[in-house]
Amino acid sequence: MRGFKYHWYKKAVALLIVFMFFFQSGIGAYASDTDVGNSVSANKEKSNDTEDGKVMDTVNDANVVTETVEFTGPLAEQIRTDLEKAAEIVGDLTLTSEAVVLMEGSTGHIIYSKNEAKELRPASITKIMTLLLIFDALDSGQIKMTDQVSVSEHAASMGGSQVFLEPFETQDVDTMIKCISIASANDASVAMAEFIAGSEEAFVSKMNEKAKALGMNHTNFVNCYGLDTDNHYTSALDVALMSRELIMKHPEISNYSTVWMDRFVHTTKRGQIEFGLNNTNKLIKSYQGITGLKTGSTGLAKYCLSATARRDGMDLIAVIMAAPDTKTRFAEAAKLLNYGFANCSIYTDNGEGLEIPEVAVKKGIEETVGGKLDTKFSYLCMKGTNPANITKEVKMSESLEAPVNITDVIGEITYYYDGKEIGKLSITAATPVGKAGYGDYFKRLVKKYF
Repeated sequence: MRGFKYHWYKKAVALLIVFMFFFQSGIGAYASDTDVGNSVSANKEKSNDTEDGKVMDTVNDANVVTETVEFTGPLAEQIRTDLEKAAEIVGDLTLTSEAVVLMEGSTGHIIYSKNEAKELRPASITKIMTLLLIFDALDSGQIKMTDQVSVSEHAASMGGSQVFLEPFETQDVDTMIKCISIASANDASVAMAEFIAGSEEAFVSKMNEKAKALGMNHTNFVNCYGLDTDNHYTSALDVALMSRELIMKHPEISNYSTVWMDRFVHTTKRGQIEFGLNNTNKLIKSYQGITGLKTGSTGLAKYCLSATARRDGMDLIAVIMAAPDTKTRFAEAAKLLNYGFANCSIYTDNGEGLEIPEVAVKKGIEETVGGKLDTKFSYLCMKGTNPANITKEVKMSESLEAPVNITDVIGEITYYYDGKEIGKLSITAATPVGKAGYGDYFKRLVKKYF
């Protein structure tokens, strides 16, 4: 009996220690990701997305939201892990903006975050998603840069930031992208939305579908331009996700988002009028390696920015939401980018020089098939990480059965850092292999013996 009591006592102490550990680390970690609010309230008549650095902070009811932080989508598991690590580092980064995220583009890893899931008004950084859908439509062949876009009365009626397009005026897609990227034109955004989807409402539906596919769990779009309206919100993390998709999938956006000044010509019944375009992202003139991306400001959203930059093969995305003033948003974005470039580097591998064994093919025209890598492997190295300690292991399928398509996975490369797995890359068939017929077998026999 005495032995039993002692054994029970040890178990009780162990359980108490485990409970205290989870209480301190688990509850503490999630406390900062919750809030009591769950709705957005706004007076659209007070909205004024001017993008000129003169917006008054008239109302501060933009904070909304999150009940529970949940992550889904392609990077869900990675995001959870990154946020746990980010909470342990960068304690000396003092930032006054309501929410921020620093993300590496090629890997999607989060380096630093603050209130990353808090739902806030995005102002014109909404247009990042608008531009993403425009470039997706260009990639798919749905539209071309030279297509002429007619401006509807609805598009021409937009307030806030605009280039004063007139009803029934036409501009090509290239010009419309300039107007959206450089001058943050609401009228051009709606005109493009109608051109691609038939109506602004249908386009906004596509925006929300894309957001869901990207794992943007704290986003709901009501318009395609960003003027304050009920139930239109996103989070710093979600802005980073859509910025990453745009800058990595369509790097040509930098040809527009880094232009400081440009102009285009209005052609209407009254004749031709030249109109100047001015970029509001001051970092494009002062920050080394800047690649974009988009500013936004309203009285309710305050000052927002998604700043992207590239140095030494590494792409960084710094998102600032609800900064108190325009000077702060640029200063804190630069501060985040500086931290990332000073403390991180990127390891990449495209398999160059790697020997990939051939795989036997049963019942195929060819008896073996080689492999290829369709993508490259990227790994974010924090300061103190030695890329020389990264090793890789190739594993191929024992055999395949014809037919073999070039999209078929025939092996994989596993990457390790100090023996711990850090990622994988699929190896696909380098050439297609068709199924052999009787004639193919006969030719093979003749070749073998004669």
